[in-house]
Amino acid sequence: YYLFHLYDPKRVTSRKSQIVNIFKANIVGILYCTAAMYFVKDSNYARLFIGIFVILNIVAELLFRLLSTTALRHLRKRGYNQHHILLVGYGRTAEGYIDRILSHPEWGYVVHGILDNGKRNGKSYRNVQIIGNIDDLEGILTNHTYDEIAITLGIDQYDQLESIVSVTERFGIHTKFIPDYNNIIPTIPYTEDLDGLPIIHVRNVPLTNSFNKFVKRSMDIVGSIFCIILFSLPMLIISILIKLTSPGPLIFKQERDGLHAKPFMMYKFRSMRVNDGQDTAWSTQQDSRKTAFGTFIRKYSLDEFPQFWNVLKGDMSVVGPRPHMLAHTEQYSQLIDEYMVRHFVKPGVTGWAQVTGYRGETKELWQMEGRVKRDIWYMEHWSIWLDLRIIWMTFKTIFVHDKNAY
Repeated sequence: YYLFHLYDPKRVTSRKSQIVNIFKANIVGILYCTAAMYFVKDSNYARLFIGIFVILNIVAELLFRLLSTTALRHLRKRGYNQHHILLVGYGRTAEGYIDRILSHPEWGYVVHGILDNGKRNGKSYRNVQIIGNIDDLEGILTNHTYDEIAITLGIDQYDQLESIVSVTERFGIHTKFIPDYNNIIPTIPYTEDLDGLPIIHVRNVPLTNSFNKFVKRSMDIVGSIFCIILFSLPMLIISILIKLTSPGPLIFKQERDGLHAKPFMMYKFRSMRVNDGQDTAWSTQQDSRKTAFGTFIRKYSLDEFPQFWNVLKGDMSVVGPRPHMLAHTEQYSQLIDEYMVRHFVKPGVTGWAQVTGYRGETKELWQMEGRVKRDIWYMEHWSIWLDLRIIWMTFKTIFVHDKNAY
């Protein structure tokens, strides 16, 4: 339970994460115990008992956590079990912090005021007043008791950070720091200890980890071989029908941007007549370049089958950001600041953006911005389970037609 953060003294923990961690802790725990009994050759236990124990333990723990957290949230909303906080520094960080606390009274946080050197004494934000200057901190802590100090300085005030922490620690008050660089560093940065020197990596990319890369590549090899075998007959039929219905090559090859923006040759079943705009223009709903059979295979994403060869070769992954044409990468990298971040991982046959409504043609810039945000979210939250979820959602779109598939 400790390893899966079930004993963390946090007030702000989602029920979903607790439920998932309870399942993980019980499954890992019982596997460990069973393995231990197997290796010591202890046969004096009943498999049925182990199964019953796991089920009852998970159910009992879920009920206990649900009832206790519900009771605590109810008490906190009524003003009990409160956590009293003083903010040091006023700006967008302080406002964002106050907004979230007031939106969640079940957390039990109460902000008693703000200290700031901006000559704003008496002013307030959402009824939380600025009660003094930062220089008054020591005197205020001498006369008042707080559970916590939250440092919400603006980035231009960080020269005061060391002295503020020195004061709060002298009074033995728990201090937390809410950084004012959310627009630079995402919500889950990766921290590293370099011989006592803390280093913050701007982005946490799980797939830079060697073990995660090995797992991902293993899944890609197994998945691509399985799909090539499974879809071999449909691919043969599609190949014959393409040749019978339209002159031109069977496979459409096009350079796309891959890992670290290095170009690779991506394969698709040809669904259009050979044309001059094939390397620059999006496919549109009423695109005259599409063949009759090409429209059908694009509707159900059957033209993507040859990309499993790209996956097997290592150019692509089954799941990842969709690779764009070189011309589009050049265009959008100038318009969207974080656009090139999506190239930190291999492109995919399917992706989080595609299964959440950002598939196909992008008529407006905001659509590409939405796609990039989802690609980056996937990259920073990668897990085996997320990949499996995306694969399942992709298969559902084959049977429930996606309006953006054309």
